Amino acid sequence: MDITVDLVESYLRLTGYLTLSEYEVQRRDGDGRYKAVTDIDIMALRLPGAVYVGDPHDDYALLQLDDPVLGLEEDMIDVIIGEVKQGPAELNAGIKDHVALHSMLRRVEWLYGSRLDDVIEGVQRDLSHRAPARTGGIVRTRLVAFGRSPVVSENVVSLGHIISTLLAFFEEHEDAFRPVQFRQSAPAFLRLLLKAGFDVARPAEK
Repeated sequence: MDITVDLVESYLRLTGYLTLSEYEVQRRDGDGRYKAVTDIDIMALRLPGAVYVGDPHDDYALLQLDDPVLGLEEDMIDVIIGEVKQGPAELNAGIKDHVALHSMLRRVEWLYGSRLDDVIEGVQRDLSHRAPARTGGIVRTRLVAFGRSPVVSENVVSLGHIISTLLAFFEEHEDAFRPVQFRQSAPAFLRLLLKAGFDVARPAEK
């Protein structure tokens, strides 16, 4: 896996998302042959619920990161389809393709209280769409570009923000993370930097 995708996926998992990464979308042409439409770097789903570091049950502990940048709301299901770049945070045209969006979102179609085509059209038009959830509340579906960017918004999350946020989280809860062995290369490397005593400054992003 690309280390940048690994970094973004680890960040999303630590903030409570379920993830699917590096998924190739194909379509069949008029001759019946398949061709690639695009590669979806990351898809993430977060169900409503409190984000906390310590579980209220005494016998268990769940480490989750609360990052206000994600704009989570109490009654909101959040669905992210993301493009991950080592360079500038940009969305490829293929990620907005109807076939690509339908292929990914049909996996969570049961969440929506409205037609999936309406959701897709809203995402294509505005990059973010809110629809009623089938069981109450809302489902926010959005395209997000992860990469180098001087700003962070609903549709852009910078790698610099992710790295500095994860480093601060690991440092703040060092006692809890000490016994944790990360198998993903990106968070494992960040933990190694902290253990080795490096002071990692936030980079300037343009």
